[in-house]
Amino acid sequence: MTMSVPERKSGSEGKEEESEDESEILEESPCGRWQKRKEQVSQGNVPGVESASLAMDTEEGVEVVWNEVLFSDKKVFKAQEDKIKEMFENLMQVEHPNIVKFHKYWLDMKESQARVIFITEYMSSGSLKQFLKKTKKNHKTMNVKAWKRWCTQILSALNYLHSCDPPIIHGNLTCDTIFIQHNGLIKIGSVFPDASVHGKGRQHRDEQRNLHFFAPEYGACADDYAIDIFSFGICALEMAVLEIQANGDSAVSKEAIVNAGQSLEDPLMREFTQSCLRHDAKLRPTAHDLLFHRVLFEVHSLKLLAAHCLINNQYMLPENCVEEKTKSFDPNAVMAEIKHDDRPGVQLKYSHVSPLELDKFLEDVKNGIYPLMNFASSRPHPVPRALSLSQEQVETVKTPTPEPQETETRKVVQMHCNLESNEEGTKTHLSLFLKMDDKLHRQLSCDILPTDTSKDLASELVHYAFINEEDSDKVAGFLEDAISRHRVRGLVSAVAQ
Repeated sequence: MTMSVPERKSGSEGKEEESEDESEILEESPCGRWQKRKEQVSQGNVPGVESASLAMDTEEGVEVVWNEVLFSDKKVFKAQEDKIKEMFENLMQVEHPNIVKFHKYWLDMKESQARVIFITEYMSSGSLKQFLKKTKKNHKTMNVKAWKRWCTQILSALNYLHSCDPPIIHGNLTCDTIFIQHNGLIKIGSVFPDASVHGKGRQHRDEQRNLHFFAPEYGACADDYAIDIFSFGICALEMAVLEIQANGDSAVSKEAIVNAGQSLEDPLMREFTQSCLRHDAKLRPTAHDLLFHRVLFEVHSLKLLAAHCLINNQYMLPENCVEEKTKSFDPNAVMAEIKHDDRPGVQLKYSHVSPLELDKFLEDVKNGIYPLMNFASSRPHPVPRALSLSQEQVETVKTPTPEPQETETRKVVQMHCNLESNEEGTKTHLSLFLKMDDKLHRQLSCDILPTDTSKDLASELVHYAFINEEDSDKVAGFLEDAISRHRVRGLVSAVAQ
């Protein structure tokens, strides 16, 4: 089941400043980080969510969405409480550049009812459906390159979900639950927990206008990846033709879908969408297979491969390294050359490359616009099960009771270490600079003695730096190496003198 990202209601569009009523803070999260505002957002076809409001993330200074699922029967809630927690814990592990981020959840127990409150990323640029309508209104056609790029991003997200262990089925993929940002980045609405936790989970499929997005076998058997592939096929078809005509009816007919598919001029695009819409679910390709389809598959350029390598190893590079490096190069110097025996060779000079365009390309790659998926093997992404909790830990908190300290999940993208010894050589001052993936900085400093071992120092600093488990070994190794090199340089200098 999915959670689409809501949009502001039209009453607040175009206003440069929010009214005092809309910006009024109604409630805070137990930790005080998220502040619910009065301004409501249009929830669309999100199953089970009774209320969605704009909220402020006071740490990041950005808008998010405050979602609420209400349970009027506390006995029903109590019976499913462990299952609810497990599903939301798993939901927080879903992380992909083309999936709307799920930030946090908590339970709120009151005398009359229970609530599950969860915070999701706010997508302000609007849905894909809105973009397609505007494009059609302006009498424009869909650019094939943009269509391929969007399909690749959506399939990248679906492939991630389907290769999780256990697999995650999105189950609500429509052009209303796919969002496009101004830079061309596509995100699909974050995955919503199993509908069985709430009785209203499947009612959205009865909405006539979106009924054609759902596979014919839905509800007759257990959901699997094939229902997502069918929904994706309809989305891909709508992206290509901008709108599948309903002929005045509220529901789109099978005939209209067939006609839309036949209208595609490119035979590969036509074959691609038709393979997703096969009536027999077993004959539909997987998301991974579709990334290899001839209409999408391409051999990645060396530029794209190098960009992904650079992004994945940012922590090893200084900030603004591209800008600094390009400044030091002679623009007329030859960067690469292709030689031919029977004709003049081809030279590529540094002046042929724009640093600004290169920076933008790297930013797009980092944001997920050009996923590196076409030749990658399908590897499962484990989704950890929620930890079993004792009865004392299971006690739900009421707002505004402070909640336990959060686990650090931000990744370290850049590290810098500076060591300076005093004149006597009796101690060394160490400064560690860390840049996190949310662009916030963390800096630590301490004095170290010659008797301190590099390994122990590195472990202690990593502990106090409060770094996520995935990066702790990387940072510790970086520190240990930096301290060792500094001491070796000191010994060499002493011998030379």
